[in-house]
Amino acid sequence: MKLRVLHVLDHSLPLHSGYTFRTLSILREQRALGWETVQLTTPKQGAGSALEEDVDGWTFARTPSAEGVGLLTQMRLTARRLAALAAQTRPDVIHAHSPVLNALPSLWIGRRLDLPVVYEMRASWEDAAVDHGTTAEGSLRYRASRALESFALRHADEITTICAGLRGDICMRGIAEDRVTVIPNAVDVSAFRFGVEADPDLRRSLGLDGCTVLGFAGSFYGYEGLDLLIEAARRMLPRHPTLRVLLVGGGPQEQALKAQAAAAGIEDRIVFTGRVPHNQVQRYYELIDVLAYPRLSIRLTELVTPLKPLEAMAQGRMFVASDVGGHRELIRHGETGFLFRAGDPQALADAIDALLARRELWPQIRAQARRFVEVERTWKASVARYGDVYARALNGRRAVSASARA
Repeated sequence: MKLRVLHVLDHSLPLHSGYTFRTLSILREQRALGWETVQLTTPKQGAGSALEEDVDGWTFARTPSAEGVGLLTQMRLTARRLAALAAQTRPDVIHAHSPVLNALPSLWIGRRLDLPVVYEMRASWEDAAVDHGTTAEGSLRYRASRALESFALRHADEITTICAGLRGDICMRGIAEDRVTVIPNAVDVSAFRFGVEADPDLRRSLGLDGCTVLGFAGSFYGYEGLDLLIEAARRMLPRHPTLRVLLVGGGPQEQALKAQAAAAGIEDRIVFTGRVPHNQVQRYYELIDVLAYPRLSIRLTELVTPLKPLEAMAQGRMFVASDVGGHRELIRHGETGFLFRAGDPQALADAIDALLARRELWPQIRAQARRFVEVERTWKASVARYGDVYARALNGRRAVSASARA
């Protein structure tokens, strides 16, 4: 099926995030299937007047905007730019990706131009707002956000999402199960080195020679539970005097985490690297003996599967993860990774202790984890599922159009 798909995105390269990397994988595999893609970012990409930007061999259409514009203005600007781009490129399908602020303009323009709209809900807008502290669960703003999300889901021609947890939430809103397709997160295993020894110069420069290293790489959001990792390390230090924690990245919780380490008197045992270039992150992964993903239990983490454990599996890294729903859907306990009770620093410390005591199992676990992503979590297999989704959206829109004409 030869297709031209117009993707409407919250943000893209040169910004780095799990959202960006999923998007790039989708675009790359869709083009490998012979489909044409056009990619538009909304004002969330940032203020500017450019209509296009070339980044790393990709051309992204941009939505000109100024700093500080409100949500309604953002959607109006997106709709105007989308209408012009659709007229120019004549897509077969509009594929709107979260948040709902992208879906609503896509639905307006899709109906005006009689184009099918596929809405990909990667996370619900109301839950993301709660996590980032802009609203409270159950508040008027929360209920309004949820109502908008449900409206977009009801009116999209087809819906995709990233995991079973979100699919269940969508269906609980009254959406028919056969309208919701899971396109799971995956990895490009060829992009990750497996079983590579750590760079001794980098290890030395960070003061990690002769140390057992726990670690995390990513954004320091509150829901990641990194304060639990620091507390677990504090409890473990009497038994593991060479223990160090390597935190790669940055984010809203960075200063609070540094203050916590200082208050506990272990600031010399916690290494903050700051943000590092994306193409250098794997060098830091290779320094870490045990990765930790201590996500807290909130709606977002119970429903949504993250990318990081899959990346760890692709590299053959040992890791422990809290038993929130998003992790349980992704990780086979004792086979590809290890789960512990969410929110409990002692359970985290115990899980790490148990893993460090069983190093003879590590080669087998590494091989099983790598095999899991090679067989079950490739982007080629995930993205191939869009073919049926787009076909249903096109056929459904044609049937609606024919009925209206009759």
